[in-house]
Amino acid sequence: MKAEELRQLGADEMRAREQGMREQLFRLRFQLSAGQAESVKKIRQVRKDLARLLTVRREQELRVEHGGS
Repeated sequence: MKAEELRQLGADEMRAREQGMREQLFRLRFQLSAGQAESVKKIRQVRKDLARLLTVRREQELRVEHGGS
């Protein structure tokens, strides 16, 4: 998911996606510990997507705090 796509989402939708990503990351880590090594690439991608989402959310929080547009 790209940052521009995330910027179009509302706060509730962002929270829902964050929760979904965290759950997916938990399941993938569990699968990895069970010996299913194919999930390594997927874990990396989900972590990057989650970081991107959190970054965009923080940008929006700072914009509101500073009264920006």
